[in-house]
Amino acid sequence: MNDFLEIGQIVNSYGIKGFFKVVPFTDNITRFDDLKNIYIEKNKKLEKKEIEEVKYHKNLVLLKIKGIDDINDTEQYKNCYLKIDRKNVAKLPEDTYFITDIIGIEVFTEDGELLGNVIDVFPTGSNDVYVVKDELGKQILLPAIGDVVKNVDIISKKMTVKLIAGLI
Repeated sequence: MNDFLEIGQIVNSYGIKGFFKVVPFTDNITRFDDLKNIYIEKNKKLEKKEIEEVKYHKNLVLLKIKGIDDINDTEQYKNCYLKIDRKNVAKLPEDTYFITDIIGIEVFTEDGELLGNVIDVFPTGSNDVYVVKDELGKQILLPAIGDVVKNVDIISKKMTVKLIAGLI
């Protein structure tokens, strides 16, 4: 498991007082209200920053970081990712997982046949869909529903699924 989770990306500055415009990677956008610190990934290094203020505009987070006080200071962080320490993540409901923990997981049928690894996850509105790719490059789309996904073990990076008619 990753020690840090991406929760957003800085896409631009906002105003002239050093606010960042952030695209959140969370279902609960107000999650940013609970954070005191954040890590900005810049040049493959994490910089710990203190959050000074959080605002919301449409579906974006407007984030003010202590010590970044004007538009010129924000430019160097454009397109950087925001991360939090895993110990600060919100508790997930049962049978719900972070996408970063699902990506790369091995997927097996109930009979023990390896289908491949999850390479992507995308939402459809009613449920997520796992994109599983085998060693030959063939992709299978698996709905993340209880009838299909029978077990997920994040620690051992294994998922067990029941293939229902029409999936393959």
